[in-house]
Amino acid sequence: MKILVLRFSSIGDIVLTTPVVRALARQVPGAEVHFATKPAYRGLLEPNPYITKVHCLTGSLGELVRTLKAEQFDYIVDLHNNLRTRLLKLRLGVPNHSFDKLNFQKWLLVNFKIDRLPRVHIVQRYLEAAAPLGVQDDRKGLDYFIPASQEVDLATLPAPFQRGYVAVAIGAQHATKRLPVEKLIELCARLARPVVLLGGPEDESIGHVIEQAFETEAVTAETTSTVPDSPYYFPSKSPGFQVPRTLIHNGCGRYSLHQSASLLRQAQFVVSHDTGLMHIAAAFGKEIFSVWGNTVPAFGMYPYKTEFKVLEVPDLPCRPCSKIGFEKCPQGHFKCMRDQTLNLDLPASRDGR
Repeated sequence: MKILVLRFSSIGDIVLTTPVVRALARQVPGAEVHFATKPAYRGLLEPNPYITKVHCLTGSLGELVRTLKAEQFDYIVDLHNNLRTRLLKLRLGVPNHSFDKLNFQKWLLVNFKIDRLPRVHIVQRYLEAAAPLGVQDDRKGLDYFIPASQEVDLATLPAPFQRGYVAVAIGAQHATKRLPVEKLIELCARLARPVVLLGGPEDESIGHVIEQAFETEAVTAETTSTVPDSPYYFPSKSPGFQVPRTLIHNGCGRYSLHQSASLLRQAQFVVSHDTGLMHIAAAFGKEIFSVWGNTVPAFGMYPYKTEFKVLEVPDLPCRPCSKIGFEKCPQGHFKCMRDQTLNLDLPASRDGR
């Protein structure tokens, strides 16, 4: 059976489709799974052994339709469900099923703070779109496949990071999903250990600011009054103790997506905004501290099948203000991020202290 899966963007959403792809390939007799997406995500999908072929929207929709018609698909699983995929399905004329985006329920929550959303992860809704083919959740979580050439050897990192580090993903597509730089610095201070910052080229300058904040002096209980309750801040005058220091390696813009995934996989644990790297970390079963600003976990895109803790400002009357995000806070105060307490609650056993 020849099956086409549709999802044009973005990184996190595509990673969240991987349980469906795996279930189709493993559970449908004779399945040949193809995937249609945008060219930017080809490299994300091609290493996946459950996908036979990746098709990309490189030109007009008509060009893609002609390419897909030649494949003679038996069924389409639409995991995007927008105008473009509806037109594509109409023109292909193939039996299909789409996932429920719950747009009305999200609209109610964003605009009137009326919560009618089911407490169901989006992966489960993706799987429901493939249910007519008889697939079921195998409960094995997300997949992410790193090409061998893209694995990062920890020996290439500065010496203190080779013994272990925390990965902090500082980027996100929209500004209202990102902590301001001063809060990111506070977050890193609370970690008090080697930190690898991850993000794209657009995050490199912010990463540099964070890196500079920790270059000149050790972070101690005296110099960092914002985190006196951290179990990692020992009095500097106490005999027999060395005050831990936050060390920063700015990897933003220095590593490819697959290389960033490799660094996530090898991290002790991960701190991330609601973004694609968070879902990649979940694919590796990493423990995640998930930072939420204008969006909320109730939308169903929290870390999937891995241990996680949500960091958010609860009961903020303006939140959520969007199902996606904005370039600046509509209210002007940005309390959903600026009022974060960043209570990581890290046990001392994490790094052997």
